[in-house]
Amino acid sequence: MSYNKELAAAKKAVSLAARLCQKMQKAILQSDVQSKSDKSPVTVADYGSQALVSYALQRELPSELFSLVAEEDSEDLLKDGGQETLERITKLVNDILASDVSYSDSTLSTEDIVKAIDCGKSEGGSRGRHWVLDPIDGTKGFLRGDQYAIALALLDEGKVVLGILACPNLPLTSIAGGSQHSLPGEVGCLFFSVVGGGTYMQPLDSSSAVKVQVNSTDNPEQASLFESYEAAHSMHDLSSSIVKKLGVKAPPVRIDSQAKYGALSRGDGVIYLRFPHKGYREKIWDHAAGCIVVSEAGGLVADVAGNPLDFSKGRYLDLDTGIIVTNQKLMPSLLKAVRESIEERASSL
Repeated sequence: MSYNKELAAAKKAVSLAARLCQKMQKAILQSDVQSKSDKSPVTVADYGSQALVSYALQRELPSELFSLVAEEDSEDLLKDGGQETLERITKLVNDILASDVSYSDSTLSTEDIVKAIDCGKSEGGSRGRHWVLDPIDGTKGFLRGDQYAIALALLDEGKVVLGILACPNLPLTSIAGGSQHSLPGEVGCLFFSVVGGGTYMQPLDSSSAVKVQVNSTDNPEQASLFESYEAAHSMHDLSSSIVKKLGVKAPPVRIDSQAKYGALSRGDGVIYLRFPHKGYREKIWDHAAGCIVVSEAGGLVADVAGNPLDFSKGRYLDLDTGIIVTNQKLMPSLLKAVRESIEERASSL
């Protein structure tokens, strides 16, 4: 099945959101950042990005039944004191729409913005089509001026069939060796994949795409590891025991967001390990786009039992212990090292 019109709509929507995020990252104010109930930060850019993607997808695909599973909702914006933030988001979104020729006739009200954000309350599931969005994956990285991604995927009957990662701060050249930063003018990548069609990368501000592939080394000594920047998102000590078993020599590269999946898909690193702390439930928007981007570039994404990730069960990914990403040659020995390290850890507690 062809997903050409969905891909074109998704690229358009994500590019608008990336433009908003780039604009905001330069001018973020303390008042633009709030704390959610789980203590994670949310910014006017998260809300604005979600509103833009939701609005643009519906406008580009008017004949389709629209379902969106996304991270944010308008609850805090509708509380006392939220009006000012909502007006700021509305102005931001309208500024971005006005700067795009095909949207310059659109002006959204605060009510339109709330409606667009709250389209993201869908539960997803194994029937029909659902868009899956993380409007800013890696908000802490965004606030630090480091890596973040706008991550959008399409589920069709429970399977991820399309994925897009816009990584506004990711250099176009390799970050192997740990350099997240490069000269101005050389950053901003868009990765996109459609099931069965491979993975492509293009500059955010251009349409010249190149096909990318994962690094296919079978030598663990040459395999570098990506992991989450935030220690709260993954058990770094467990990762370090696993790579020691494997014989990986390079120090880990710690970066925020699904930019890791993008960088892996083009061969910057070879392994990504994510072991959340007990009690944490992975959400589908944190992995759906990244998973297809790596898989279509020739990589494998699995849980600790070696099973592929299942995005058909609603808003959460209930999986075995953690997420392991690498190429097909290294996956068997990596899974073995992971299981041994987890067993050793359990017996020492």
